[in-house]
Amino acid sequence: MKIESLRRLRGPNVYLSRPAVVARLHLEELAGRETADVTGFTERLLRVLPGLAEHHCAAGVPGGFVSRLRNGTYFGHVTEHTCIEMSQLIGREINFGRTVGAGEPGVYDVIVECPADESPLSPVPGELLRAAAELVQEVHDGHGSSAPALAQRLAGLAALAEREATGPSTRSIIAAARRRGIPVERFDDLSLIRLGWGIRRRLAWAAMTDRTSGVGVDIAGDKHVTRRLLGEAGIPVAPGGAADSPADAVRLLADLGAPVVVKPRHGRQGRGVALNLTCPAEVEAACAAAGGDMVVERQLGGRDYRVLVVAGEVVAAAERVAAHVVGDGSASIAELVERTNADPRRGVGHSRVLTRIVVDDVVRRVLGREGLTPETIPADGVTVWLRDNANLSTGGTSRDVTDQVHPDVTRLCRRVAVLVGLDIAGIDLRLPDIGSPVPPTGDPDLVTAGVIEVNAVPGLRMHLAPVHGRARDVGDAIVRAMFPGGSDGRIPTVAVTGTNGKTTVTRLTAHLLGAGGARVGATCTDGVYVDGRAVQVADATGPRSAQMVLGDPQVEVAVLETARGGLLRRGLGYDWSDVGVITNITADHLGQDGLDSIEDLAHVKAVVAERVRDGGTLVLNADDPWVRTIAVRPRVRADRKRLVWFGLDPENPVITEHLARGATAYVLHDGWLVQATGARRTPLVRLAEVPGAYGGAALHVAANTLAAIAAARALGARPETLVDRLGEFDATVDNPGRGTLFRVGDVALFVDYAHNPAALAATLRTLHRLWGAERCLAAVTLPGDRRDDLLAASAQVLADGVTRVVLYEDTDPRGRERGEVAALVEREMRARRPKLNAIRASGFREAVTAAVRLAAPGDVVLAIYEKWAPMRAFLTELGAVPAGSAPMGAGPALPVSIAYGATAPIARSLTASHSRVHQ
Repeated sequence: MKIESLRRLRGPNVYLSRPAVVARLHLEELAGRETADVTGFTERLLRVLPGLAEHHCAAGVPGGFVSRLRNGTYFGHVTEHTCIEMSQLIGREINFGRTVGAGEPGVYDVIVECPADESPLSPVPGELLRAAAELVQEVHDGHGSSAPALAQRLAGLAALAEREATGPSTRSIIAAARRRGIPVERFDDLSLIRLGWGIRRRLAWAAMTDRTSGVGVDIAGDKHVTRRLLGEAGIPVAPGGAADSPADAVRLLADLGAPVVVKPRHGRQGRGVALNLTCPAEVEAACAAAGGDMVVERQLGGRDYRVLVVAGEVVAAAERVAAHVVGDGSASIAELVERTNADPRRGVGHSRVLTRIVVDDVVRRVLGREGLTPETIPADGVTVWLRDNANLSTGGTSRDVTDQVHPDVTRLCRRVAVLVGLDIAGIDLRLPDIGSPVPPTGDPDLVTAGVIEVNAVPGLRMHLAPVHGRARDVGDAIVRAMFPGGSDGRIPTVAVTGTNGKTTVTRLTAHLLGAGGARVGATCTDGVYVDGRAVQVADATGPRSAQMVLGDPQVEVAVLETARGGLLRRGLGYDWSDVGVITNITADHLGQDGLDSIEDLAHVKAVVAERVRDGGTLVLNADDPWVRTIAVRPRVRADRKRLVWFGLDPENPVITEHLARGATAYVLHDGWLVQATGARRTPLVRLAEVPGAYGGAALHVAANTLAAIAAARALGARPETLVDRLGEFDATVDNPGRGTLFRVGDVALFVDYAHNPAALAATLRTLHRLWGAERCLAAVTLPGDRRDDLLAASAQVLADGVTRVVLYEDTDPRGRERGEVAALVEREMRARRPKLNAIRASGFREAVTAAVRLAAPGDVVLAIYEKWAPMRAFLTELGAVPAGSAPMGAGPALPVSIAYGATAPIARSLTASHSRVHQ
């Protein structure tokens, strides 16, 4: 077996609502074989991974997977379960997996859940899947994996997962945010996280936020400056001074009197700190270990405390206890350290709530003072101190004392945080007892207790999981400070999907929601836009583009076009939306990404509906049979959402029944776009006045506009505001390349992105209403990544809709041979209409030029493009002039009242062709 590729689904997807990884697995020589065909396979696998006996599988009870193994299942399925079990064994808690065929024999997609906060760049999922496939292959081959070999393999994976994981401080903030419903996004493998969206977005890096003062961080990072700043403000601090050489440090020892502390001026986490120094030799040695600039302070007596201040409030306090072991009369100090480090709470660095103790030169020096070595066997019950400093990063432990903090200490710590300028501060104190007032002193040189350090990015571990006492949810305190008043950090969000019309609905919805100066961020096929300006030009309909908008602190409202490709390959770029819009679901992209039918396509589009929050609004097209099925899908939970239908037929039974229940729909009625609620009808705007509707001839524009109005109204836009905003929408400028009309001399040029049967049929019906079928030409390209039957259906629609056609091909053939698509389309068009005038061209420039030359004055050329920017540049070269919505050389637009009937035989043909596509 081999894994050919991996892709990460960062957000909700067609499989589950959480991140996942999808591995393309080739079974190779195991293709067509099942576990029951291999003697002893099940027993060998269970010996290696006994936990598989608890896996439920489809049976829903423990042992279900073992039954599948004994009865026979394919090896892709076995790899899935093996990966899940190995993941759990290394402490990576996941439960979901699925294996599905990938379209060819012996090839499967293995889908396995990923932890929500695992870095999207983490190699862990891939390494686990590869290890699982190798283990299954080994067991199949009969020799399996030895216990030591498997343990070593798992240990390596566990170490990798731990290095990639967030630390306890970051995890506590993430967990608190998620409990509040605040969206969280982790940046790569860093501890930098984004909380919330748009203008409510906040950043946190461990226990530092985007509001943490840079000046405050610098002050806290310089121990000498901190001590002087606080001392001059009357805060009790240890007497001392700065030293840039061992000689200076020795002089300070003489001035201050022993014992003293030497620490790096810019050090952190207790590194290079030496305590209980009493003679020049010890001070000089400490200076060598500290390196560079140092601070020498008189060592204060008492206990070591850490007080955490968040937004001016004391939220937790802990007594810190230096690393130590307790003798049992038989084990050496080194052995006791090893036992202590076996505690699963201890890890390397800050990955776990406690840090492993390292027997280094500092430990040996501390032991040496007492005449001990690591090999010494202490008596039973004797405490052996291994370090002077109590930092958790050097193996120390903590005891919660939050409820014991004296009000005098609370006032002191709050004042220190304000003086330094920190929103989150860890204040280290030496006090006889934190439950008593700070001992008073009138002379700074006689201070015996007080502040010894201020930390700008304090570790939270000692408060989250103290060895003794109550744990404190300090992550929640930080989140409450960042998001006061119970805010969930979200901005209003609309997600738009469907087969056709997505970009138009997205652009129009964004325009409507921009009333009153609201800054709208939008993603669509042409790029990412913030406040109406392009910030990235690209196909921006996937999760990365959505994250770009949601992460922009300027954005007040987000409108996200959500296409099939990004959803399938990367998942959604958000967890929940306020409004979900599904325009239609028709035959397109079939044969790609495992989609074989319109039903498959509907399953993908339904994810957008599923991820509309409870209480949100789901906007659906009542005229589309596949969209109608979305509302009854169990995972959509339509009963928990506000369901709003839109449609062109006010007599549609779905709409009439919906209105009978007092609900709301948006319909086309007597030439007006109307909001209907129960029996009440509120006319909004005449279809003839809708930008891009060409006097009412473009009925698909009516449907798109109804969908956009429904979405905007769901977010509170007022009807009168919508009408005004709609009148300001310039389809030529604000929706370029979607039914955009130009003039080249006496010929009309209608430029559109239609590239599937349904879209082409809708566009041609519009042109027939405006110009008549006999005056329509086309310069056409179709995408090569569509199935032959879909290309044939598009060709048939074109053959029915135009009298002359120029065929060209996309710059990107998308896996086809050059000329293959044009030949197929021409063949199908001639088969349907033998006398059709069809020619070939090389590229869009030649095609459009040829089509314009074929046209007579008063004709219209439908120009279909691959990319808008080069087409628009060429039209400028060609001298094409935007013509607004007035058809040239044609009579007035047909009345909307006849829109539902056929205006000519050709219209009936187009309708029939479109129906066959649905069948």
